[in-house]
Amino acid sequence: MDDSIFTKIIKGQVPCHKVYEDDKTIAFMEIHPVQPGMVLVVPKIQIDHFMDLPELDYAALMLTVKKIAQKMHAVFPDKRIGVQIEGLDVSHAHIKLIPISTSQEFRAKPDVAAEPDHAVLAAMAKKLTIG
Repeated sequence: MDDSIFTKIIKGQVPCHKVYEDDKTIAFMEIHPVQPGMVLVVPKIQIDHFMDLPELDYAALMLTVKKIAQKMHAVFPDKRIGVQIEGLDVSHAHIKLIPISTSQEFRAKPDVAAEPDHAVLAAMAKKLTIG
């Protein structure tokens, strides 16, 4: 299997706006967020389906999701933190965390044709960074 874009990020071959990393997971800003502050949490091993992760990697992924969601809630106290696992865009298990106030915000479509605003992403990453 070829390296996914997430594996390339993990290897440092593609830059990202990282907010957290440990030995099993990495979390970074989505470059085409459906809502400002959207974060992706990714296991460091490349597996297509999250339910196929080895138990320790699955547990680490979910603990990182909780940690990031808590930080996001502190930054966005008036928002809910939506959790999405759909596995359609990248063949590498990942979880999307989205600050939302409505179901429409959760279901919004990103503008993938737009050039990412790296200054805004970097500023948000600074607010959401753990550690």
